[in-house]
Amino acid sequence: MNFLRGVMGAQSAGPQPSGAETIQKLCDRVASSTLLDDRRDAVRALKSLSKKYRLEVGSQAMDHLIQVLQTDRSDSEIIGYALDTLYNVISNDLEEEEQDDSEEENSQKQVDDLGSRFTEVFIKQSENITLLLTLLEEFDFHVRWPGVKLLTSLLKQQGPQLQQIILVSPMGVSRLMDLLADSREVIRNDGVLLLQQLTKSNAAIQKIVAFENAFERLLDIITEEGNSDGGIVVEDCLLLLQNLLKNNNSNQNFFKEGSYIQRMKPWFEVGDDNCGWSAQKVTNLHLMLQLVRVLVSPTNPPGATSSCQKAMSNCGLLQQLCTILMATGVPADILTETINTVSEVIRGCQMNQDYFASVYAPSNPPRPAIVVLLMSMVNERQPFVLRCAVLYCFQCFLYKNQKGQGEIVSTLLPSTIDATGNSVSAGQLLCGGLFSTDSLSNWCAAVALAHALQENAILKEQLLRVQLATSIGNPPVSLLQQCTNILSQGSKVQTRVGLLMLLCTWLSSCPIAVTHFLHNPANIPFLTGQIAENLGEEEHLVQGLSALLLGISIYYNDNSLENYSKEKLKQLIEKRIGKENFIEKLGFISKHELYSRAGQKPQPSFSSPDHMMFDHEFTKLVKELEGVITKAIYKSSEEDKKEEEVKKTLEQHDNIVTHYKQVIREQDQQLEELKQQVNSLKSQNEQLQATLTQQVSQIQQHKDQYNLLKVQLGKDTQHNSSHSDTLQMNGIQPEEISKLREEVKEWKNKHDLLQGQLREKDSVIEKLKSLQLEPGTEQSSQANKYGGLEHDNDLQKELEMLRIQVQSQSTEISKLHTEKQELLQQMNTTTVPILGDGAMPAAKNTDLEGRLSQEIKELKNEVKALSEEKAALKQQLDSSSSTVAILQDEKSKLQQEVAESKKEQDDLLVLLADQDQKIVKLKSTLKELGEPVEDEDDIESGDQGDEDEDEDGEEEEQDE
Repeated sequence: MNFLRGVMGAQSAGPQPSGAETIQKLCDRVASSTLLDDRRDAVRALKSLSKKYRLEVGSQAMDHLIQVLQTDRSDSEIIGYALDTLYNVISNDLEEEEQDDSEEENSQKQVDDLGSRFTEVFIKQSENITLLLTLLEEFDFHVRWPGVKLLTSLLKQQGPQLQQIILVSPMGVSRLMDLLADSREVIRNDGVLLLQQLTKSNAAIQKIVAFENAFERLLDIITEEGNSDGGIVVEDCLLLLQNLLKNNNSNQNFFKEGSYIQRMKPWFEVGDDNCGWSAQKVTNLHLMLQLVRVLVSPTNPPGATSSCQKAMSNCGLLQQLCTILMATGVPADILTETINTVSEVIRGCQMNQDYFASVYAPSNPPRPAIVVLLMSMVNERQPFVLRCAVLYCFQCFLYKNQKGQGEIVSTLLPSTIDATGNSVSAGQLLCGGLFSTDSLSNWCAAVALAHALQENAILKEQLLRVQLATSIGNPPVSLLQQCTNILSQGSKVQTRVGLLMLLCTWLSSCPIAVTHFLHNPANIPFLTGQIAENLGEEEHLVQGLSALLLGISIYYNDNSLENYSKEKLKQLIEKRIGKENFIEKLGFISKHELYSRAGQKPQPSFSSPDHMMFDHEFTKLVKELEGVITKAIYKSSEEDKKEEEVKKTLEQHDNIVTHYKQVIREQDQQLEELKQQVNSLKSQNEQLQATLTQQVSQIQQHKDQYNLLKVQLGKDTQHNSSHSDTLQMNGIQPEEISKLREEVKEWKNKHDLLQGQLREKDSVIEKLKSLQLEPGTEQSSQANKYGGLEHDNDLQKELEMLRIQVQSQSTEISKLHTEKQELLQQMNTTTVPILGDGAMPAAKNTDLEGRLSQEIKELKNEVKALSEEKAALKQQLDSSSSTVAILQDEKSKLQQEVAESKKEQDDLLVLLADQDQKIVKLKSTLKELGEPVEDEDDIESGDQGDEDEDEDGEEEEQDE
């Protein structure tokens, strides 16, 4: 301020200094002054001069201002002045005084140049941008707001360069996103404008901003401001949302996955009274509709578009848009944009197309929305833009929708036409527009009908049945014939182009329709005449489309008509037109400017009705057929025959393949059914197994409960009831005692059998011993001694073992007998007091019960011991059975030995007889020789004594 006072004081003393000189002095003051107040005053003075002397301040003071930003960050006031000064220098938004138009244009060019120059100087050092981003972190309003405005102006001047600097700056985008959370609306709103400039045409920054929770914050701001009723802040937020979503598949997917589509539904809630909308509301709603279209644009990937369409249908957004579509009082531009939005929401989505077909207008009687829209399309008093939007909506409704195509065509067929005439159908509206006097209605109806036939050969054949009543008294003519009649009458170019596009779409891929077309003898001469004439440029499109229609008649000709077979039509072209001329005329279509425009996007967008010539889908058909028709024209008849044969073989192969595919489908279906049956059987089996295990467990539980009750019943009956109950003795029944008796008897029988077997074996052994002890020759006796000694010892050992086992078994059996007798005695003793139990006094009953309980315990122990002894007996029985088997084996061996010993005895007897004879002879010789010889009586007496000894041994064995 002191400096300014000096300047102002010097003005009266001498000549007034120029602006440049003043700015130079102020810059020197900023650079050299040591006091902060002086520098602040100088910067404030530069700010006040920066608008008028923009060039001087920018060229002289920019470096000093940047230096202030770096060194005086502690003082928010001087930082704010410096930022404001830089904004005034760089920004092009100047308030000009009233000037002439020429002066205003020149000044604006100079302003733009100055802004770009100063921006380049400022961003030349990337540290300046980093410094500016750092200053934006300051919460002080006088620093943050000028910083936001300065950065926005820099982005407007040099957007791409500044975007790269911010992108590589650490946390650069995040610092800017914090502006949306500022509680001061001015900074928040300017932050939205800053992000608009930052996100233009930069996908990387768009993704960073989206993932910094920009969608959530922007939608919150729109809701706070009142949705479509909000002010310009809503508009700015919508523009920023468009920047983030348009042509950015990643952000679109993030928007859908974040469930932000559902938050768009309240935007389109309109009331009954839609009159008097403000211009800002119209702008906001227009931008909201455009945002919906960004998400479902045909240029997006099909998968992303389809998922967004389904989300819009599920959340009710499509229903809300249809409500606006059928509402009254909606402004025309909003209605047009709503139709375009609904078109792209239903395009190619069967679910949404079905819903749209079910929408009815609130009229009396109610009419389908499609019929109401078609009435607007064929009405020449409606705005051109609205009619184009309706056509686009109808095209999107039929796109990949064979069901909708069939419904439209069915309204033209004789069996479904309403005879009463109370309601107007879509087919009647299309026919009425096709043959009206308005060329635009003709073109729109022809294109709409062509879309109803697109890629649907069945409907092309059905449409041949349509008959039209032209006038009273004349017979009806087919729709195909009426189209060719109007075509030959020389109507407007737009009408003929529309009809030719319809005929080309109708006849392509449909030989039956080609045959019907060729049945009319006037059609081919008309087409050849149109192609052969040299007409002006305005007729080039008609000539090209006529050539295309004739080419389709050749390419899809099945040669069913002799006069118009492929070969004859090609000869006709060569004679009347010429092949080169025909191909040249065919090329008129693709070379036309309107053709290339129509091929860019599906939506029909024309600057005027005169430019409405081509349809987007038809351009695809031309690209597909132009090459094949050219080849078909130059092919010879032999090549055509070969091609026909190839086609037939291919058709046969296709039929075979389809047959096998059908067989495979049936087998797959059968396999699936069998798998389902197997799965059901498995599940049934598992259920049955589960029930079986459950039942088994239940049975086991019932058994356990039964045994428990049985034991409890036995205990109770011992204290309370009759003689028959006392015999049970804690679960031991009389039947079990009889079983024990039977088992004892069986043991006795087994013991007797074993004793008998042992006796038999002992007798056999004794006999063998006696045979071996008989006298004989020395040789035989010694052989028997040495051969049988070892065997006898083994047999004796085994016999001893068997005797010991039998004795032990006999002792055990005797023990069982004694225990059985004791049990019977105890049972007899226990029954006696129980029988007299009813006559005893109550005092004795207690003593008796105690005694009985003790006796029962003893009986239980004895029964337990008996069961254990029983088990031991079973084990002994098993061992005895094994010993019996061993003895049987020994017996068989002994029998073999006995047989062998008998043979030996026979041999010995023979030898003895021989010896006796020899002895007798020797005795006689000895007697003759006079030797003394013993008498036979002495010998007999000795033999008799031996026999007596043998008899005594046998008696002893029998006694044993």
